[in-house]
Amino acid sequence: MHPPIAGQTADFIHRLPKTETHLHIEGALPYQLLQQLDSIKFSQPQACWAQEFKWQCFEDFETHLIEHAMQWFTTAERYYEAAKLIFERQLSENVRYIETSFHAGMIQFINVPGPEILAAIRSAIPKGLEVRVFMGMARNSYNEVLAPVLEESLNWEGLAGFDLHGVEYLPLEAWTPNLWQRARAAGLVTKAHAGEFGPAAHVREAIEVLGVRRIQHGVRAIEDETVVQLAIEQDATFDVCPISNVKLDVVDQLQQHPIRKLMERGLRCTVSTDDPFSFGNTIEDEYAALSAGLDFSHNELAQIAKNGFEVALVDQATRAQWIAEVDATMR
Repeated sequence: MHPPIAGQTADFIHRLPKTETHLHIEGALPYQLLQQLDSIKFSQPQACWAQEFKWQCFEDFETHLIEHAMQWFTTAERYYEAAKLIFERQLSENVRYIETSFHAGMIQFINVPGPEILAAIRSAIPKGLEVRVFMGMARNSYNEVLAPVLEESLNWEGLAGFDLHGVEYLPLEAWTPNLWQRARAAGLVTKAHAGEFGPAAHVREAIEVLGVRRIQHGVRAIEDETVVQLAIEQDATFDVCPISNVKLDVVDQLQQHPIRKLMERGLRCTVSTDDPFSFGNTIEDEYAALSAGLDFSHNELAQIAKNGFEVALVDQATRAQWIAEVDATMR
């Protein structure tokens, strides 16, 4: 990681209209809400926020995130309270558009219907911010309890789509491509986490078997030129989270991150924070990291922002307006 960027670049990053297209709502839990629950227990900043901190393994990260999220996310009302603070913070960093997901497992864990969680998040959206809410699920989520929920969710009002979450070492089960296909037929957008801890072959699987064009992470596709080419040919977008990739040791250090190589090959990449509760990052930190660690120019940072607006689930007039505002920031 790198120290904060100061001066003209920091000002440019702040003024730049931005998107967040890969944000887990439970993983974005505002720390101040836990401090409200127990001011003594949560009085100090988390060790995982330190710039040089690295998680030992994905399971440690996941355990930490779930243990803390479960202390707050117990009702639909608490989803509203968290989302309100999350969205306000994003607005303060000039984010105009967000794609966020809540995890289907929470429906089972806290016994709150999915439509109530969805409505709570959507009701927290402030003026000036466009938000699309997805439901994420693990590769083994189609169980006795959740299978009926996943089937019913195809018709939930206000749901933007599905995202495949969690560890990649679990096999892709037959229900997933079937449900993903029916989701698209119902007008939903489908995503999948692939090529983070799993190999490039998982990115190919997400594109060819699941039929998705929005890959969450995808960075290990760089290990197989044919997969990168496939993603380009299929007009796929990789929603990349550089600081997450470093702190989870997907890449050893930011200077080794493949995002520039992917973009130079012609692949569309966006930049997001993933799970800021466990990484201590903001969207401005992500742009600053690209500037400091990979020497991204202002033009390249602006292209990252444009990429997010290009795939945003909005009408063409709104998209054109946002892209024009990015261009105006360059003058």
